[in-house]
Amino acid sequence: MSDKILRQDIIDELDFDPSIGAAHIGVAVDDGIVTLTGHVGSYMERVAAEKAARKVRGVRGVVEEIKVRFAGEAPPRDEDLAHRAVQMLDWSALVPKNAVQVKVQNGSVTLTGQVEWQYQKEEAYRAIRRLAGVAGIVNMIEVRPKASAADVRSKIEAALKRNAEVEADHIKVSVEGDTVTLDGSVHAWYERKLAENAAWSASGVRAVEDRLTLA
Repeated sequence: MSDKILRQDIIDELDFDPSIGAAHIGVAVDDGIVTLTGHVGSYMERVAAEKAARKVRGVRGVVEEIKVRFAGEAPPRDEDLAHRAVQMLDWSALVPKNAVQVKVQNGSVTLTGQVEWQYQKEEAYRAIRRLAGVAGIVNMIEVRPKASAADVRSKIEAALKRNAEVEADHIKVSVEGDTVTLDGSVHAWYERKLAENAAWSASGVRAVEDRLTLA
C-alpha cells in the first residue's frame, strides 16, 4: 500500500469516528509511519485519534503530536485538577487506595506510586483521562514483581495460545527479571497489540520489550 492511499484511509477513519473532531488534525505518512498533528478539544479525543490511526491496515508506527486546546471557558487550575484526579482514583474500585500519587503542571498529569498488577496501572490512567481539563498524562506507576520468571513465561504463552486471533507458534516469549521480551512475527498491528496485552496480563511484569515484526 502506498503512503498516499494509507494517508487517505487514516483520514477516512478519523472522520468516521464521531468522538473525534478530525477537522483540525493533520495526517502525514512516510514509509508507513504516521504523524498526527494539529489540535483537539480534549485529551480523550487525542487518545481516540491515535487509536483510530493504529487500527488502519498498513500502519507501521504512529507519532502523535496533537495538542489539546480547550474551547469555551478557561481550563481548571492545576490545584483543582489535582484534587479531581485524586478523587477519581479514590472512587475507582480497581486502584488500591493511596497507592498512586498525582502531580499536575500546566494541565499535564503525572502518576507515580506502586501497584501489584498492570491492570491497576492502566485503570489509574483510564480514570484520569476522562477528566475535563487534562492536557496530557505521564504514567510512571511501577508494578511490583510477584512471580518467578518461569511462571510468568508459562502464563503468557498459555494466554497467547488461548487467543484465536494470534499465531502463538510464531511468537517467542522470554523473561528476565520483571521484563518480558516478545520475538517473532505477526500478520497485523492489532495482533501485535494482543500479544503485548497478554504479556502485560501476567503478575509482576514491569516492562515489555516488543520485537515483533509484521510479516
